[in-house]
Amino acid sequence: MFDLLDILPLSLLIFACAVTLLGGFVKGAVGFAMPLIMISGMGILIEPQIVVAGVIIPIVVTNGMQVARAGLGSAWDSLKEHWRYVLVVCVMILVSAQFLRSIPANAMFIVLGVPVVGLCAIQLVGWHPRIPPKHRRVFEWGAGAVSGALGGLAGTWGPPTVLYLLALDTPRARQMAVQGVIYGLGSVMLFLGHLRSGVLNAQTWQLSALLVLPAIAGMWLGFKLGDRFDQERFRRATLWVLVLAGANLIRRGLVG
Repeated sequence: MFDLLDILPLSLLIFACAVTLLGGFVKGAVGFAMPLIMISGMGILIEPQIVVAGVIIPIVVTNGMQVARAGLGSAWDSLKEHWRYVLVVCVMILVSAQFLRSIPANAMFIVLGVPVVGLCAIQLVGWHPRIPPKHRRVFEWGAGAVSGALGGLAGTWGPPTVLYLLALDTPRARQMAVQGVIYGLGSVMLFLGHLRSGVLNAQTWQLSALLVLPAIAGMWLGFKLGDRFDQERFRRATLWVLVLAGANLIRRGLVG
């Protein structure tokens, strides 16, 4: 705890735990957005590199839970079908993570905010890309590169992955299994990438480990309560909140 208090005061530790609890709840209730909520929420008050470090271990743990819940058989079938996309995402996460510490703080707010606003806006307008089968291979490489670059820098590659699967007309049940594999392996690469980059270090790993607890607690609450309200309305409300939070990150990057 004393090491944690060296990087964040107690009030901000409590704030980070509350944001993570909310992110876990949304992930448990509607199956998405925990990294986006953690990044845009904590980024309001906390330095960007510390925010990214804090996200890492909760992502690894919760995505591991998602893979286990989907079943290893489904995970293996998904990996065989989408191995190109998974490979590029993992490589790009490792590569792009190494540039995070060289980005100035103001620019980092923009790096975090733009993907949050853009990816949430795409989902709000309901854009559904279509990729003909003959162009699938090129699309896999390109989409994987974009997703992995965002993952290494901003800690989120979930929304681009959803668009990728929608573009291939992947059935919903299959989507969940594929997402589990991509999120699970990608989160391991994020962990390894930021061990090497130094973002996850002797101090910040303690913060990230601490945030695992509210992430799991939030997911449990989301699983229990998610079916008690209109999920589509809740999903859209969450996206609008994220757009506003992401816009605030961009504002901080532009005006300081």
